[in-house]
Amino acid sequence: MKIVAQVKLLPASAHDADALAATLRACNRAANHASSVAFIKGLKRRNLLQQEVYFALKADYDLGAQPAVRVVKKVCDAYATLKGNIKAGNLGREGSKRRVRAESKPIVFREDAAQPFDDRILTWNLDAGTVSIWTVAGRIKHIPFVCSEQAMELLVSRKGESDLVMRDGRFFLIATVDVPDPEVFEPCGFLGVDLGVVNIATTSDGEIMAGRGLNGYRQRHRDLRQKLQKKRTKSAKRVLKRVRRREARHAANTNHIIAKQLVATAERTSRGIALEDLSGIRQRVTAKKDQRARLHSWAFAQLGAFVEYKARRAGVPVVFVDPRNTSRQCSECWHTHRTNRVTQARFVCRSCGTVMHADHNGSRNIAHRGDAVWKRGAVNRPRVSTR
Repeated sequence: MKIVAQVKLLPASAHDADALAATLRACNRAANHASSVAFIKGLKRRNLLQQEVYFALKADYDLGAQPAVRVVKKVCDAYATLKGNIKAGNLGREGSKRRVRAESKPIVFREDAAQPFDDRILTWNLDAGTVSIWTVAGRIKHIPFVCSEQAMELLVSRKGESDLVMRDGRFFLIATVDVPDPEVFEPCGFLGVDLGVVNIATTSDGEIMAGRGLNGYRQRHRDLRQKLQKKRTKSAKRVLKRVRRREARHAANTNHIIAKQLVATAERTSRGIALEDLSGIRQRVTAKKDQRARLHSWAFAQLGAFVEYKARRAGVPVVFVDPRNTSRQCSECWHTHRTNRVTQARFVCRSCGTVMHADHNGSRNIAHRGDAVWKRGAVNRPRVSTR
């Protein structure tokens, strides 16, 4: 499996920082030129597009040979991703309109968009904690970087490209690391996880990860943004720029903590993890005006992705089940009716009289469905080991 390791670059001087920024600008301007040519002439394959734009990228945008090749590959990968999203219908609520817009104009890259570097134009020295990287101002050597101990361990197995990224004037390198998949064990049951807005995650064991703190944090930042946007002063704009990613980082950190806890529980009890397949839920659900912000800031896809990759690293099987009626079905007698869920938090079965927390009941249904899916063999099982 592939895992991303991120390091922060510490340019020794303003000259080095300016060279890195200028390199991103030049590469992305070249990418926009290549994208226009690819769109106008229909050259979406790498070899054909490279033959068409290679010499122009070197002459007009001051790129070396290998950076020009990386730019062409980035453009072709972007068109391939767009084609895949259109084919899969992953274009959001206004899918048809977005498809028309996407097919009617070339892809445009921001001037600070990430740029891939391979081993010919980027050299890592892990012992010294430095990198040597090509720039439009020449190759800059011995740029220090800092990262976590876990990231440093991952970088030992690094292969392939690394992306240069600039965020708020700071530079990062994001490296892709190939980690061998451990053998997935045969689970003795499944830990059902019900994802929600009020409660971020509720397990079939009855453990509730409440979302009150995160929702309150989001609301405070929403109010702060609204207040600063009304001021429309330079100082307000500086504050907006400074705090613009803080909410996303906090939400991602919360999801990492929850995902790690879920995987640890499943691994300790030799169970798999069952999650709801919530793809497309924002298009299916109609929310009131005062609830739309909460619904669209619900990071269920991110949490599901975190759980899935952490589980793969631990050898814990993960299955996704149909979420239909998990909140209306009784986990004891299987009676299903919309009136079973009395309130957001209260479930009362009209048939057998079972009373429990609604999210706990839903997570138990998810666990049952996950076990059934696994036994039917409806998932692509890796090689299984027993322990």
